[in-house]
Amino acid sequence: MRLSICIRQFFSRYLPRIRNMSEQTIRSYRDAIKIFLPFAAGYHSIKIESLKVDHMTFDMILSFLDHLEADRNNSTRSRNHRLAVIKALAHMILLLYPEHKDTAERIACIPQKRAQKNLVEYLHHEEIVKVFESVDFKRKEGFRDYTILNLLYDSGARASEIGTLKLDYFDPENKTLSILGKGNRFRRVELWPRTVILLKRYIKDSRNKPRPTYTDRLFINQRGAALTRHGVYCICRKH
Repeated sequence: MRLSICIRQFFSRYLPRIRNMSEQTIRSYRDAIKIFLPFAAGYHSIKIESLKVDHMTFDMILSFLDHLEADRNNSTRSRNHRLAVIKALAHMILLLYPEHKDTAERIACIPQKRAQKNLVEYLHHEEIVKVFESVDFKRKEGFRDYTILNLLYDSGARASEIGTLKLDYFDPENKTLSILGKGNRFRRVELWPRTVILLKRYIKDSRNKPRPTYTDRLFINQRGAALTRHGVYCICRKH
């Protein structure tokens, strides 16, 4: 059975419909598969379109993981993420194509590599204030950036979570914000009064006119589209 058939099912059916994974997670899985397929084809000296499920051997997967660390300088965490994607594909194969049970089960048994956790750094309150003070309100996007920085500090939300916020996630009356996190799970956080005021002012006076596809998004970039994770990262890095 061609591996390309499984890949199509993986992204069109299994991840979005059976697992109900978020768009962000699916994109990260797609990036991992884009790296894996050329390596697998090179390992077996065939074209990508000629790859079959049986080509996903235990030794090939281990060689791929070694390649990530040795040749691509991936961290152990990134290596484990790529492995998790391949194991998710194996679980789908086991579910939808049980005739390849042996191959899928061997892949599913490959263990994650233990990694040392990095010390989480943080800014003191005085340093946070300096970040806020660095915002130039003369710039068109100044107040938007200031609001986002305050919201990040208040809510502890991830950059990707800020980018996917919708207008109706914000409840000014109850001073709360609903955040869609990993695993498509919502959590509701209570906001400081200052943050509520900033969000209300941003929505009323500073929010860019969105394109039709993004009218429900809270933070809009200069092109009228939803602000992305990378966009939030750039705002933080700039300030």
